[in-house]
Amino acid sequence: MKLVWLRNDLRLADNPALRHACAGDEPVAALFIISPAQWRQHKMAPVRQRFMLAQVDELGRELAALGIPLHLLRVETFAEVPAALADLCREQGVTQLYANQAIEIDEQRRDHAVSAALAEQGVSCHWLNGCCVLPPGRVLTGSGDMFKVFTPFSRAWLKALDEEGFVIHRAPAPRGEPLPWHPLAERAWVDEALGELTADARWPVGEAEARRRLNDFLEQAVLDYGETRDFPAIAGTSVLSPYLAAGIISPRQCVAALQQRLGYRPQSNAQPGFVWLNELVWREFYRHLLVLIPTLSMNRPFKPETAALSWSWDPDAFTAWCEGRTGYPIVDAAMRCLNATGWMHNRLRMIVASFLTKDLHIHWRLGEDYFMSRLIDGDLAANNGGWQWAAGTGADAAPYFRVFNPTTQGQRFDPQGEFIRTWVTELADIPAAYVHQPHDWLRLKGRQDYPAPMVDHAVARVRAIEMFRSLEK
Repeated sequence: MKLVWLRNDLRLADNPALRHACAGDEPVAALFIISPAQWRQHKMAPVRQRFMLAQVDELGRELAALGIPLHLLRVETFAEVPAALADLCREQGVTQLYANQAIEIDEQRRDHAVSAALAEQGVSCHWLNGCCVLPPGRVLTGSGDMFKVFTPFSRAWLKALDEEGFVIHRAPAPRGEPLPWHPLAERAWVDEALGELTADARWPVGEAEARRRLNDFLEQAVLDYGETRDFPAIAGTSVLSPYLAAGIISPRQCVAALQQRLGYRPQSNAQPGFVWLNELVWREFYRHLLVLIPTLSMNRPFKPETAALSWSWDPDAFTAWCEGRTGYPIVDAAMRCLNATGWMHNRLRMIVASFLTKDLHIHWRLGEDYFMSRLIDGDLAANNGGWQWAAGTGADAAPYFRVFNPTTQGQRFDPQGEFIRTWVTELADIPAAYVHQPHDWLRLKGRQDYPAPMVDHAVARVRAIEMFRSLEK
């Protein structure tokens, strides 16, 4: 028997591991491992856990309809996985294991241990690229190193894609009579491990839903994406990140759909659709970095010298940032949106990350962890890459003296305050002219229901620049 181990690739279509396992006539089974203790250690958000397990439920039904059983195992930590997998393979008569490669260091170590454990009982392991359009290590400099700056990586990535192309794997055909599927909600041990499994209605699961979102975006918004993507009150983005993070849709499917929609694959900013394609390349960039620079998975900065930065620590300030009580409306609206929905617009992620690191001078690792504990699309590569970019410690980061001004960012990207008034209810009735600097207006109205700015941005900016300049001495 062949066993397909599903992880962050919860789909039938364009799943290399599933497709290769289904080649031939041997029986095929699938596996998903629930690791509650490990998920907690990795700060996986409850909303992401529920979303992922709702998709496992959906996928289990779809696999059962194809005659492929999906086994569920509860294995608390990665350290216990090799033995548990070896036992399952022995019980089920598994001779070959198929899985798509993991990119995070803990997951890679787990997979190496699995290969060693299964080899002892004659089970061969096949690891395939299911998480990137081009596999990590394929896009390198002329000297064979990983690119440290995004723009040359993007050019090399596009060139390599033109040279190699890519294949979209079809979903497998039925392999036998349909099988019964027992929903996760009926399995007491799943509820006991993770609590209530009710999915969030804002985030329907399923490959059909992911394709619908992709197609709607390509039909309605992709041509204007470069102009609208930075405005959180406008539906100008694909909102596909939760589906990409869980592997409900693949990046290859996204590139293929874009190419089909346009009739060509854009190559430069001058061509419509390129800005969104380049966002997919940013995703690839951070994933390739994570594989080729394992220390990024270990809480270490991309730029080693920035480990000496003198970050501050103020638990009250950090809590105010987490809860959206900073006194800067765009920051507070973004954080309250995150806490309520599990998602945040990308421009807002940059604004709040800059505020935590450059205005409050709090270590980016704390912000990175908080995002992971709340985001439905929590993904180590993208989250770490984004936080280190904002903090000035990462690859292709802006110069340290470029610090986001939260007030002018709000004025530029939420000019009428629509997004702010949606999430900062204290400001729901404030005129647009005052929404980004509401304190004088509130004072005239005799109101004290919204906090004063917790820091003076101009002063905080100077301190942030001094932090980095001290590294040069």
